Amino acid sequence: MLTPAQLVWLLASVARGDQAAFEALYEATRAKLFGVVLRIVRDQALAEEVLQDAYVKIWKEAGQYQPGNASPLAWMVAIVRNRAIDIVRKRADAPPENAASFADASDTPTPLARREMTDELKALLECVGQLEPERQKLVLLAYYNGWNRQQLAAKFNAQLGDVKTWLRRSLLDIRTCLGLA
Repeated sequence: MLTPAQLVWLLASVARGDQAAFEALYEATRAKLFGVVLRIVRDQALAEEVLQDAYVKIWKEAGQYQPGNASPLAWMVAIVRNRAIDIVRKRADAPPENAASFADASDTPTPLARREMTDELKALLECVGQLEPERQKLVLLAYYNGWNRQQLAAKFNAQLGDVKTWLRRSLLDIRTCLGLA
């Protein structure tokens, strides 16, 4: 895996239309991004299609990347995650409501994955870990697994307005913990 600085340089080169830089960026990030997509769409062929669409978007929007706002990998993960969630919603596929789905989202990372985590991600996970258990689950299902508010309301046997409030308060708590508020 390349360093964040190398990824920033590759994205800047891609923004100038450098195809070789785009190939290097693809090779350095495809496995991680494919894992993100596959976890959301749960279908290998569809994940490959979504990933291809996402890389087209990365190619077209590389010039919009701002290093001060997010790490390069976080920026690309956001693009592929949003594209995957859009596809799932368009296909009206509801995420399964079984415990295994949530367990996958909260498994302890492998040593290799732990080493690859950025300091930002570690801080984020620490702040999510400070939420009460029900709010942790709510946040992970919403922002990691892509559940919509209606699905969350059904899962938590709550009113839609309550779910929106809980999510908003949880995100405010996370922002405060991260020192962003």
